[in-house]
Amino acid sequence: MIIQGYHPRVGGAERQLAAVAPRLQARGLDVHVLTRRYPGLAAEEIVNGVPVHRLPIPGPKRVGSLVFLAAALLKLRQLRPQVIHAHELLSPTTTALAARRLWKTPVVAKVLRGGAVGDLAKLRRNSLSASRLRPLQTQVDRFIVVSREIDRELEAAGIPPQRRAFIPNGVDCQRFAPATPEQKAAARAQLGLPANQPVLVFTGRIDPEKNLALLLSLWPQIRLAAPQASLLLVGDGEQAAELCAASPEGVLWPGKVTDPRPYLHAADIFVLPSLTEGLSNALLEGMACGLAPVSSHVGGSEDVILPGVNGCLVPANDGAALQEALVNLVSHPDICARMGAASRERIAQEYDLETTVARLHHLYLEVTPQRSQPS
Repeated sequence: MIIQGYHPRVGGAERQLAAVAPRLQARGLDVHVLTRRYPGLAAEEIVNGVPVHRLPIPGPKRVGSLVFLAAALLKLRQLRPQVIHAHELLSPTTTALAARRLWKTPVVAKVLRGGAVGDLAKLRRNSLSASRLRPLQTQVDRFIVVSREIDRELEAAGIPPQRRAFIPNGVDCQRFAPATPEQKAAARAQLGLPANQPVLVFTGRIDPEKNLALLLSLWPQIRLAAPQASLLLVGDGEQAAELCAASPEGVLWPGKVTDPRPYLHAADIFVLPSLTEGLSNALLEGMACGLAPVSSHVGGSEDVILPGVNGCLVPANDGAALQEALVNLVSHPDICARMGAASRERIAQEYDLETTVARLHHLYLEVTPQRSQPS
């Protein structure tokens, strides 16, 4: 596995890999993670049974990238993996393809995001980046797509269907489960929230692509429909201090947390106003906990949300549509509860983490010569 960052640095891709890697180990695979060594982190570490190799990135960005590439190739020569799984089409896949040219190791590349700031869009941004796209089109053995949006982008880029594997992110449906009435009451009491008023929640990075500034601008109008409603914005990021300082009444900022479940258990509605996504792990977790989702129509949201059945999809950055959807749900708790139950059912049936792990294992066997157990 090659990924830009890993535990304890937390993002959607890192969290998903941290969830699947130990489960792949449990299936008998010898999984190693190669990642960048950021200040304060050990060069070598075992995380949940998985060896993590953090490689140096000194100096300016371009120098650091070259040093990482060289160090990664040395480590790969030592490990001699049978499959290299790159998470993102940028530096991780560039490194994986360099190893493929040296040792003919099959490469599986996961596309993390689609849209205007997605992996393919970044590769097309300038001539230097575009030169990295051509080897991907011919040398990556399989592309993992987590959403139909990304699948359409790869098809438009000339990647044939047999080299595209649809493996959406998964969620641990035993760990993320709906709260009992007693659990919900306890979670709200712990947070000082009213027992019988609407609670909305967002979990994730507090940065511009999540578009939380739009949500906060709408919040006073949403609260006119439900004056005692609360909004939990759970996480940290580059915009956290700025948005927190100017946030309206009824908004709570718990900050970065190690376990989002108490906040999900306290809530009724999960809000994801993002400008771009791959397939949001936070969205899957919220739906697995039985929350009614309201999400921008970006990335994999269209794959998991059936509008009017288990949630609401709104055009990205459309404040009027987002406000209308949220006002409707805070005004109709019966609809909210019905959508939440349908969300849980859909996630449990189609997005359970064990299903994702099984699909990955099958894919590794598919690309491995002689179909031996990969490492």
